[in-house]
Amino acid sequence: MRKFIVTSGAVILNKQNKILLKKDPIRGWELPGGCVETNETIKETVIREVKEETGIEVEVIKFCGVSHEIKNSICNMWWLGTPIGGELQTSCESLEVGFFDVEEALLLIENEDFKHEVLHCLNCGVEPFYISF
Repeated sequence: MRKFIVTSGAVILNKQNKILLKKDPIRGWELPGGCVETNETIKETVIREVKEETGIEVEVIKFCGVSHEIKNSICNMWWLGTPIGGELQTSCESLEVGFFDVEEALLLIENEDFKHEVLHCLNCGVEPFYISF
């Protein structure tokens, strides 16, 4: 039986409209997020993961949508949030962390699918999005 993975990640925008990114040791620059754990909601997951990976405490503002990695059997839930505390810090899952202008963030992120997820989160409008790749 094949396992299906659910993750929860976010575009975190500060007051200067800069995006929080982390540099994963394998995938490079990306949005913070991770796997939903047992007895945890997808909203709780994103709050925990952002704190663990970046040191930043966040408030979730809005659910943005879903990206479905068909080949990897992964369903990613995406949120929009804002920082409410904490300080930038690295972890075993983040070699570097920081807030970046949208244009700079899109240049740092090498994975095209990750770039599409950022853009969809920033443009989610009234309805949640659904993309698959």
